[in-house]
Amino acid sequence: MNENYTSFQNNNIPERLREFLNYLLVIRGKSLNTVEGYKIDLIMFFRFLKLYKELCGKNINFSDIIINDVDDNFIRSIKLPDLYAFLSFVENRRNNTSYTRARKVAAIKSFFKYLYSKTRILYENPASDLESPKISKKNPIYLTLKESKNLLSSIDETYKHNKRDFCIITLFLNCGLRLSELCSIDISKIKGDILTIVGKGNKERTVYLNKACLTAISDYMNERNCIEVLPRDKDALFISERKRRINKRTVELIVKKYIEIAGLDKSKYTPHKLRHTAATLMYKHGNVDIRSLQKILGHENISTTQIYTHVDDEKLREAVNLNPLNE
Repeated sequence: MNENYTSFQNNNIPERLREFLNYLLVIRGKSLNTVEGYKIDLIMFFRFLKLYKELCGKNINFSDIIINDVDDNFIRSIKLPDLYAFLSFVENRRNNTSYTRARKVAAIKSFFKYLYSKTRILYENPASDLESPKISKKNPIYLTLKESKNLLSSIDETYKHNKRDFCIITLFLNCGLRLSELCSIDISKIKGDILTIVGKGNKERTVYLNKACLTAISDYMNERNCIEVLPRDKDALFISERKRRINKRTVELIVKKYIEIAGLDKSKYTPHKLRHTAATLMYKHGNVDIRSLQKILGHENISTTQIYTHVDDEKLREAVNLNPLNE
């Protein structure tokens, strides 16, 4: 059983929260990453409430606040002003961005909706009128075509696991994969130029591999086939030093290493920024329409994909300059 799943079964979190997390995982089919995020946000929420309602010592460390005694009566006592007090706390004391606060609002609303409509322990839903902070849309950070090529060329053949690392960055830059999707790639899910992955929300989607990806995978497989992998991870494509499926943190460090070698800002570019790069390059240089890009990236909502239309600014400038009256 997955260790993240078993962590929902411990006695250090309220019973209702434990039930809710299992509901998300088993019934709603949410990914472990999503459920773990909800768990972290709601644990913080309950710790704040105990501090806010003066149900624990004022000088106690926040992380030491015990919440496994939160029962139905405590939950029924929570009102809308308490929710806004929590959002004020994470904004002013935790310096949470509007995006992070919006994620916490989503977790709270989902939790109380579950208690109100599924378990029916609540007579009213205090979060029904809870508003989410407005999220300002920012243009995605991405590498230019030249910078992308420099990043790939920074992987010297003398480096250990250079074929694996080259393959990882090639897939990021060509397919626009999420970090979790790349780590979860199974060899058995690669059929010719088709890669089947399980994306966000446990939704399966097809990724088409171009020539660069197929060549990188083929070159790496010569090395991969010589590795004595642990039995449970024998189907994993990318393997770590410990002979098991590579984890997200290791991939983050790999990307950071080559970003630095390429002379780029290591604090600015992450695996997710490489996903932005792939999307931007496809849209800008490949003439990929926004609907196709939505499917490639696995976005549920087209509005998420529309952040990549920022690259049209150059085309707009060119169009204005081509005006026949521009003489």
